[in-house]
Amino acid sequence: MPRTSSRKGPTNSSASSNSSTVDLFRAASGRAASKELERIDQLFYSYSSDGSSMIDPEGIESLCSDLEVDHTDVRILMLAWKMQAEKQGYFTLDEWRRGLKALRADTILKLKKALVDLEKEVRRPSNFADFYAYAFRYCLTEEKQKSIDIESICLLLDLVLGSQFQAQVDALIQYLKIQSDYKVINMDQWMGFYRFCNEVKFPDLSNYDPDQAWTLILDNFVDWLKSKRG
Repeated sequence: MPRTSSRKGPTNSSASSNSSTVDLFRAASGRAASKELERIDQLFYSYSSDGSSMIDPEGIESLCSDLEVDHTDVRILMLAWKMQAEKQGYFTLDEWRRGLKALRADTILKLKKALVDLEKEVRRPSNFADFYAYAFRYCLTEEKQKSIDIESICLLLDLVLGSQFQAQVDALIQYLKIQSDYKVINMDQWMGFYRFCNEVKFPDLSNYDPDQAWTLILDNFVDWLKSKRG
């Protein structure tokens, strides 16, 4: 007579116990996430004007003061990028939640520490081009605006690219300030500056090829540089 197996499958009680453990874990995780979001919201309302769903320029000034950074510090622009903030000088509640949840920062101390890692994140080549393009869009403050005045572009170039390509940025700013053909810069020209800094050997310009579909302003810039060298 064949022996019956002594092995037994999982009992209903053990299966039920496992299910209960998973449910408890999910419930605890949900409560933790809810508490984190609550703290993120509380932090937001400490800077919003009169409890509104918007942090205005005055609120951002207060935020910068608490973070111990200047409001013109590039890390504030990086924070706006992380939030995907649409309007310069303003953070909505949804934007604030998006950024601070991604940074896992629900207190000002955590946010202050997160700025260090955020800068490293932005500086990665895979992210920097997107940040660079965002910086331009963020400065389009008027409806249907598609270009930025030269003075503002010079400030933005130094803020965004100065730490990586100081020599190129200094030369480009000098050229932009003395030339008279362009009063404003558009997105194509802006992105062209970034491509130039990444691809062209500087200061000898030995690999600059005007036939490679560079914007005209860059052709003029290179001609100006060469004429300075004689």
